[in-house]
Amino acid sequence: MLKIAGLMLLVLAALAVFGRVRLGLPGARRPKSLAKPRNCRGCGRPVIGKGPCVCGAPEA
Repeated sequence: MLKIAGLMLLVLAALAVFGRVRLGLPGARRPKSLAKPRNCRGCGRPVIGKGPCVCGAPEA
Protein backbone atom coordinates (compact mmCIF):
# COMPACT_ATOMS: atom_id res chain seq x y z
CA MET A 1 0.00 0.00 0.00
CA LEU A 2 2.83 2.42 0.81
CA LYS A 3 4.54 1.57 -2.47
CA ILE A 4 1.41 2.44 -4.42
CA ALA A 5 0.98 5.74 -2.57
CA GLY A 6 4.65 6.63 -3.11
CA LEU A 7 4.44 5.79 -6.81
CA MET A 8 1.31 7.92 -7.17
CA LEU A 9 3.05 10.88 -5.52
CA LEU A 10 6.03 10.51 -7.88
CA VAL A 11 3.74 10.45 -10.92
CA LEU A 12 1.87 13.54 -9.70
CA ALA A 13 5.15 15.38 -9.08
CA ALA A 14 6.37 14.49 -12.59
CA LEU A 15 3.13 15.81 -14.11
CA ALA A 16 3.44 19.05 -12.14
CA VAL A 17 7.01 19.58 -13.34
CA PHE A 18 5.99 18.86 -16.94
CA GLY A 19 3.12 21.36 -16.74
CA ARG A 20 5.36 24.04 -15.29
CA VAL A 21 7.99 23.55 -17.98
CA ARG A 22 5.37 23.55 -20.75
CA LEU A 23 3.86 26.89 -19.68
CA GLY A 24 7.27 28.40 -18.95
CA LEU A 25 8.64 28.06 -22.48
CA PRO A 26 9.06 31.35 -24.38
CA GLY A 27 6.85 30.33 -27.32
CA ALA A 28 4.11 28.80 -25.15
CA ARG A 29 0.71 30.44 -25.31
CA ARG A 30 -1.88 30.27 -22.58
CA PRO A 31 -4.95 28.20 -23.32
CA LYS A 32 -8.08 30.12 -24.33
CA SER A 33 -9.78 29.14 -21.06
CA LEU A 34 -7.28 31.23 -19.08
CA ALA A 35 -7.84 34.39 -21.10
CA LYS A 36 -8.69 37.61 -19.26
CA PRO A 37 -12.46 37.88 -18.69
CA ARG A 38 -14.52 40.51 -20.49
CA ASN A 39 -15.76 43.24 -18.12
CA CYS A 40 -18.95 45.27 -18.37
CA ARG A 41 -18.39 48.92 -19.21
CA GLY A 42 -21.35 50.00 -17.06
CA CYS A 43 -20.80 48.20 -13.76
CA GLY A 44 -17.32 46.67 -14.16
CA ARG A 45 -18.37 43.10 -13.38
CA PRO A 46 -17.09 40.20 -15.51
CA VAL A 47 -19.53 39.23 -18.27
CA ILE A 48 -20.09 35.49 -18.44
CA GLY A 49 -21.00 34.09 -21.85
CA LYS A 50 -21.80 35.96 -25.03
CA GLY A 51 -24.93 37.77 -23.86
CA PRO A 52 -25.27 41.25 -22.37
CA CYS A 53 -24.52 42.07 -18.74
CA VAL A 54 -27.29 41.67 -16.17
CA CYS A 55 -27.06 45.40 -15.28
CA GLY A 56 -28.56 46.27 -18.68
CA ALA A 57 -25.70 48.44 -19.92
CA PRO A 58 -25.45 48.52 -23.72
CA GLU A 59 -22.64 46.55 -25.32
CA ALA A 60 -19.97 48.60 -27.04
